[in-house]
Amino acid sequence: MGEQKVSQFGDLAEMESQVLRFLREGEGFFDDLILKVHFWQRTACVPYGVWCASFPQPSSWREIPAIPLAAFRQTAIRSFPAAETTRTFRTSGTTGEGYGEHHFRTVDLYRAAALGGWQRAKLPEAPVFCLLPAPENAPHSSLSCMAGWLAPRENFFFGHWEALCAEVEAASGRFSSSKSDTEAPSTILFGTALAFLDFFEFLDDRSLALPPGSLAVETGGYKGTRRDLPKADLYALFEKKLGLPPASVWNEYGMTELSSQFYTHDLGNPHGGAPWIRTMVIDPATEREVADGGTGVLRIFDLANTGSCCAIQTRDLAIRRGENFELLGRDPAALPRGCSRAADEMLT
Repeated sequence: MGEQKVSQFGDLAEMESQVLRFLREGEGFFDDLILKVHFWQRTACVPYGVWCASFPQPSSWREIPAIPLAAFRQTAIRSFPAAETTRTFRTSGTTGEGYGEHHFRTVDLYRAAALGGWQRAKLPEAPVFCLLPAPENAPHSSLSCMAGWLAPRENFFFGHWEALCAEVEAASGRFSSSKSDTEAPSTILFGTALAFLDFFEFLDDRSLALPPGSLAVETGGYKGTRRDLPKADLYALFEKKLGLPPASVWNEYGMTELSSQFYTHDLGNPHGGAPWIRTMVIDPATEREVADGGTGVLRIFDLANTGSCCAIQTRDLAIRRGENFELLGRDPAALPRGCSRAADEMLT
């Protein structure tokens, strides 16, 4: 597909509608849609257009130039008029790092991707209790915004661990008194890894009995904080404190600069995503995709990023596992950054 000459911003609403139909109904083809979005973005977003000038025009999604995450800190990566911005999510920042910003003309695609990704990961429909700030208390947090679509406001307990204990114990009591034989999980706890660790420290030598079939979803990451804990040790605490074996603990991998997320559960399993998001693991020395089982830097193509940039070069190391990836962690040379950091900094 050659570069499409688009009238500036004129067809964006229709393009968003096409992408939304793909997310919700599977209408269309990923390759065609993401190339169409890419050619729009390199015309409508001047910084991205400058970046793309040194790359040949792509003929497949794997050839789309990926913009470095640092660009979101250095300039506005926006493929629509600034005056039409309705939401801006912000990464956490440290001295010398600054903030990254992700601007949205509409959050419809983000909402569809977040809720659709949760469903496609086969996370069950069950009451969600959030170890996160409520959306109104963290208006620039994309993670809190997502959580607000998954749980009612009364189910946010960030820092209020005694109240969370009381609610979980009440849920356990309701399950014990029920005669239902349903196998659906009774409770989902959702929060950053650091918030869970803070909660576990609050419990001290206590443990909390969750209803049978419950699970937890953690977002990982301690970089730039006062704590660090290997994943296996964290999951051992889930079992000790909440009675959740590793198979009942999920990890959500996402970032402020994306609209979609990846999921895995247990230890050692690869992350997978929905049909509208793809990955490549790149050898940084050659810029080529590594062979299956090879290690490199994760590159993400997110069709739901229609209003910003659909191809992003992360600083995360990963092992290629077919079309999925096994996350190894942040490139040691990278500055600490992450969607969950904004919430974590409120604890640290």
